[in-house]
Amino acid sequence: MTDRPDDRLHDRIPETALDWHRAGKAVAIATVIETWSSAPRPVGSQLVISARAEMIGSVSGGCVEGAVVVEALEGLADCKPRTLTYGIADEMAFAAGLACGGTIRILVEPVGKGGIPVDMLSALVADRAAARPVAMVTRLADGTHALLHPGMDAEVDRGFDTDRSGLTEYGRFIAIHNPPLRLIIIGAVHIAAPLLTIARSCGYACALIDPRSAFGTDQRFPGETVLDDWPDAAVQSLRPDERTAVVTLTHDPKLDDPAILAALQSRAFYIGCLGSSRTHASRLDRLRASGVDEDSIARLHGPVGLKIGAQTAAEIAISIMAEITATLRKAGTSRPK
Repeated sequence: MTDRPDDRLHDRIPETALDWHRAGKAVAIATVIETWSSAPRPVGSQLVISARAEMIGSVSGGCVEGAVVVEALEGLADCKPRTLTYGIADEMAFAAGLACGGTIRILVEPVGKGGIPVDMLSALVADRAAARPVAMVTRLADGTHALLHPGMDAEVDRGFDTDRSGLTEYGRFIAIHNPPLRLIIIGAVHIAAPLLTIARSCGYACALIDPRSAFGTDQRFPGETVLDDWPDAAVQSLRPDERTAVVTLTHDPKLDDPAILAALQSRAFYIGCLGSSRTHASRLDRLRASGVDEDSIARLHGPVGLKIGAQTAAEIAISIMAEITATLRKAGTSRPK
C-alpha cells in the first residue's frame, strides 16, 4: 500500500515523540481520555509537545490547546503526569476552541522519567510500523503502562474490535493502535483521483491497480504508484482483511470481475462496484453463473456509492467514500465477523 509521507502526520504522534526524544529533546504526549457532550476531537486524539513548545497533533484547538502546552511544559519540568479537565460553556466554546461546548479530559505524560517508558514507546512504534494491532494501557491511579496485543485481555480486545480507545470503569485508559484502514481501487479512471485524495484524508492507506499502461500514467496520476498486475493477482497479493475496502471502477468485466471474485474470498468489509443498475444486474448474473452464492452476492455494493445525486467525478468519489464510511461504522465495528 502506498501513502504520501505528510498525509498522516498528525497520526504519527508516537513516532514523532520517539524521534524528538532520540534527538535529545524533552517530550510530552497529551491524550484525550474522556469527553462529555460535544467535543471537536475523539477520545484517543493526541498532541506531542517538546520542551521548546514545538507541537504536532491536536486534542481540541484554540486556547484549550495552548493551556495543554503550558501544562505539558510544567510536566516536563517536574517529570510528573497530570490529568486535566476543561469544561466549556456553549457561549464560550468558540473562543476556547470547542465547536459547541462540552467537556474534555486530557492525560499529559512526559516521555521517559515519570511518564511513558522509552522502551515501551519504542516497542509501540515498532508494532505500528509492522502493522500489528497493539494497545497501550495506562493505569491512571499509578501511571503504569503495558502494551497488549489481541487475545491478551478481553476488555482490550473489545477496543480492537470497535477501533475505539477509552477509559474503563477500573481506571485504565486503553489507547488502541490498529493498523490503518486500507482502500484498494481497481481502475485508474477519472473517479480514482478524487477518491484517492478523499480516502487518504480519512486515514486510509491506498492502492491503485490497473494493468492498462495507457491509464495508470504519471501524467494522469502524478506521484502515484499504480500496480500493473492483473487485478485478481494484485488483490490476492494485497491480502484484503477486515480493515480493507475494495472498489472496482473500470466498467470492464475482464478487469472488474476477477477482482471482485478475489475480494469475495477475503474478509474485506466493503466491496463496491461502479456501474448502472443494468450493468450491475448483468455483473451479478455473471458472478452467479461462475458459482458465487447469494451470501457473497449480498456483500456487494452496486451501483457503488450513496444516492446523493452525484454527477461529477469528485461527487461520485464523495458518495463512494460516504458509503464506505457508513458500512464501516454502521455495526459499530471495523472488524466485521
